[in-house]
Amino acid sequence: MIFFAIRWFVLTLAIMLASYMLQGIVVQDFFTALFAAAMLGLLNTFFRPILIVLTLPINVVSLGLFTFVINAVLLLMVSGVISGFEIRGFWTAVLGSLIISATNWLLSSLISDRIRIQRHSGGSHDGYIDMKKRDDDRWE
Repeated sequence: MIFFAIRWFVLTLAIMLASYMLQGIVVQDFFTALFAAAMLGLLNTFFRPILIVLTLPINVVSLGLFTFVINAVLLLMVSGVISGFEIRGFWTAVLGSLIISATNWLLSSLISDRIRIQRHSGGSHDGYIDMKKRDDDRWE
């Protein structure tokens, strides 16, 4: 549960950063960015996989770059629903989705719920153990 809240906050920070970097993205205040991040998270969860499957041939030909167009469309949809969150133009949405994706990836990689432990025995590397943190703050 705590990782869900952290990822939501990271997405909120990514939206705020995009609004500071691009003049075409306007965020009224922090709470507007928080609601926009929640809406974007819902759209990414439910609609993004469907859109990626529907546009798979274009995505393959563009080597995955069309994903940024899908993200831009979802960002424009969020700006249409959340008052105080405005995106002026399609290309601003594409650049904004690129900034949001990169920032979200960077911050999420710093705050990971997985660790990798390298096993050693007798001076040789026997492999890796992947561990994931559970909701009760224990590792499995």
